[in-house]
Amino acid sequence: MQHKDTPKDEIRAVVLNLRGSIRSIAAFSAATNVLMLAPSLYMLQVYDRAVASGNVFTLAMLTVILVGLLGLMGALEYVRSRVVIHAGSRIDDLLARRVHQAAFERGLAGGQANAAQAARDLDSIRQFLTGNAVFAFFDAPWTPLFLIVLFLFHPWIGLLALVGIVILAALAWLNERLSHDLLKQAGKLSVQATQSVEMQLRNSDSIEAMGMLDRLFHLWRIPHRGYVRRQSQASERNALISAISRTIRLALQSLVLGLGAWLTIDGRMSGGMMVAGSILMGRTLAPVDQVIAAWRQWANTRLSWERLSVLLAAYPERPERLPLPEPKGVLRVEGASALPPGVKATAPTLVGVTFALEAGDMLGIIGPSGSGKSTLGRLIGGVWAARAGKVRLDGADITQWDRTRLGPHIGYLPQEVELFAGTVAENISRFADADAAPALVTDAAVMAGAHDMILTLPQGYDTRLGPGGQGLSGGQRQRIALARALYGNPCLVILDEPNASLDEAGEEALVEALRRLRQRKVTTVLITHRPKVLEVTTKLLALRGGQAQAFGPTVDVIARMREAASPKSAGQPNGQMPSMPETISAGIARPGGAVISSFGFGGKTGV
Repeated sequence: MQHKDTPKDEIRAVVLNLRGSIRSIAAFSAATNVLMLAPSLYMLQVYDRAVASGNVFTLAMLTVILVGLLGLMGALEYVRSRVVIHAGSRIDDLLARRVHQAAFERGLAGGQANAAQAARDLDSIRQFLTGNAVFAFFDAPWTPLFLIVLFLFHPWIGLLALVGIVILAALAWLNERLSHDLLKQAGKLSVQATQSVEMQLRNSDSIEAMGMLDRLFHLWRIPHRGYVRRQSQASERNALISAISRTIRLALQSLVLGLGAWLTIDGRMSGGMMVAGSILMGRTLAPVDQVIAAWRQWANTRLSWERLSVLLAAYPERPERLPLPEPKGVLRVEGASALPPGVKATAPTLVGVTFALEAGDMLGIIGPSGSGKSTLGRLIGGVWAARAGKVRLDGADITQWDRTRLGPHIGYLPQEVELFAGTVAENISRFADADAAPALVTDAAVMAGAHDMILTLPQGYDTRLGPGGQGLSGGQRQRIALARALYGNPCLVILDEPNASLDEAGEEALVEALRRLRQRKVTTVLITHRPKVLEVTTKLLALRGGQAQAFGPTVDVIARMREAASPKSAGQPNGQMPSMPETISAGIARPGGAVISSFGFGGKTGV
């Protein structure tokens, strides 16, 4: 929900916040445009005074004055450009964080997480505002000044210039009408094509192994070809309009010279006015011609502006939260229901789940695929918001915590591990200053059983990884990600399939890490299909179809599962269900088989 104090257009608000710079640019534009009259007035004085009188001193003084004025104009142009560049950098400083945050939240909410497109849109706005194209819009308002001077030379000269301005303005309007829709469609198709390429790059191994490249190329080619076609059509129309406007401008400059010559021959104006009028005509029409030339860039910038405005309005800045005391790890889930963001399904994937954990409890969550285990893990970690119900940490709704302050107290290992470009130490320290607290990095690695493995890397903790942890195996990435989750002694740790890519030695290290977490009284939520790691849990939650089928101490839940799977319970008369319905084990036990044996709980549980 958008807050009352959130501007409807944050980009416009930022631009308007730079009123001082805008006024300075306008003032420098006024000065430079007034000084633009100097060459025309110089020619007027040279022809009508210096040449007519044959006075060399007058010619020299006029030339010195002209050179001085042109030097001043050049200095003002330079200062104006510096102010524009500074304003563009300031806009980037004020908007970069917001754009990055909004693009991130769009991805978190299940939208099209194309943060690169948002960054390109911001860059497009900055480049336009710091480029030469923007000067056309500051110079165009001064066209009437030159037009008035031409009317002072002779009404017909001014009228010819006015007709030229109207024609060029009409061509600029026509250019906008002809190209706007095409450029808008091209922009949308460009985004689709870019997203398709990024998806393919993220899955290059699977594409290569299964020979999918040619088919995916055709899928990418459809939006890309549409983008190129529409952009080419817009470019062709823009080129036609530009060629026509340039021809008209050059023709008008020649025609004004001819008209001036006829008026001079007829004695209605001087020769100096004839030459000065020709020069001034070019200056009068130049801003209009510049606007036409810049229109293509402005059209693309406007589309970028619209996309960013929609993005920022949809994901307003997070409100500041009142700092809460450091959490201890007391967790309450109260009737939580959830649906993954961006999914149009009507039935939630998690329905009315309720349970409570005290600080230091270790909960194992089991259930068949699609039962809502990962969804529950994301709710507990505050990654997703519940559609109904609450998730409370130390009594406070998880959404009430300031994420920047809460983050260091939570460890989260997602099912799909993602590391970032940087050193191993930086990834473990969550890109805090690893050099400031190296003991925390090594402690987390030791606790995750990753220390010895990291030492075998080429530069140990200083080994630089590529994007996504490129250069490591799946098991190595998972163990480093586990160390990241344990960094800084968090009070709540959520592990989603932490042993999915681990070998036997890695799983032993994981079990040892879980025992250490239990010793340190860290509240831990463990989502897994493997029985070995469940041996260290204190409580167990069984999910099926998004609903909790069993919750309680691990020993009690396993006993109830044994009872539900026993032949005696399965054969109850009158079709009565046992106290622990056999349906809780669907997808876990084989049909007709024992629930416990399929989980590996046939012997000692170790709890």
